[in-house]
Amino acid sequence: MSATIEQVEFQGLAALAMDVSGARVVVSLLGGQVLSWTPRGGKEWLYLSEQAVFDGSVPIRGGVPVCFPQFADQGTLPKHGFVRTRVWSVVEQRTGEDFAIAVLRIVDDEETRAIWPHAFALELTVAVEDNRLDLELSVENTGDEAFSFTGALHTYLRVSEVEEIALEGLYGFSYRDTAAGNVVRRESGERIMVDAEVDRIYCKVTRPLLVRDHRRSLGVNTEGFPDVVIWNPWETRCAALADMPNSGFRRMLCTEAAVADQAVELPPHQQWWGRQTLVAL
Repeated sequence: MSATIEQVEFQGLAALAMDVSGARVVVSLLGGQVLSWTPRGGKEWLYLSEQAVFDGSVPIRGGVPVCFPQFADQGTLPKHGFVRTRVWSVVEQRTGEDFAIAVLRIVDDEETRAIWPHAFALELTVAVEDNRLDLELSVENTGDEAFSFTGALHTYLRVSEVEEIALEGLYGFSYRDTAAGNVVRRESGERIMVDAEVDRIYCKVTRPLLVRDHRRSLGVNTEGFPDVVIWNPWETRCAALADMPNSGFRRMLCTEAAVADQAVELPPHQQWWGRQTLVAL
């Protein structure tokens, strides 16, 4: 059975549905955001809040939001930048017997230049195989002046119970503990277990991650992105989020491919790219 890409409506939004040998991905044009990924023969791996808002007034809570040109509140722009609530264009679609690829693009306009005076083009390439999802983000400086940026693929993983999963691969790496006032620490555990609020930026990560969730596991690998962000709001902060149920923190863990510790300096007419690969095991 060959792969297919169809234009669909998802929660009232224009989207692409990519099907490959029983695997399925849904990508919203609003935000250029992957909202669902089910590998062949498996269960959903992305968390999407039951209370997410889909009208564009706020970013969609869940899936894989694209953060650009600012990560979190590390600057004067809206938190995580401004591309999460803007409509992207589909510029390429390709399928084969065992893969599907879609490329979404967004460029600067008068509205973006009013708050961030730079010319840019972003492309998100989504590639799907039976048990694999590749997301590649490219940033092009299309102007005549250099600019700097931070950002991330803010991946919300769906887990059965966050207190019972284990995250491996970060042993020995230094991290900035945002939840503890930006204290810098070194990871001493071979496995990270989540039993409280977690908000950490792991720097210069060079190994893949492994998420163990009972009988299923997920491999997470990045290229180009120097940092990995791990986030779970836990009970108090989750209750303060209007677009997330009070118990939602128990069903998610963010493992984000990121440029967060140090900004990328991008000269005129140059490109940068980063990739995150998820493999269901």
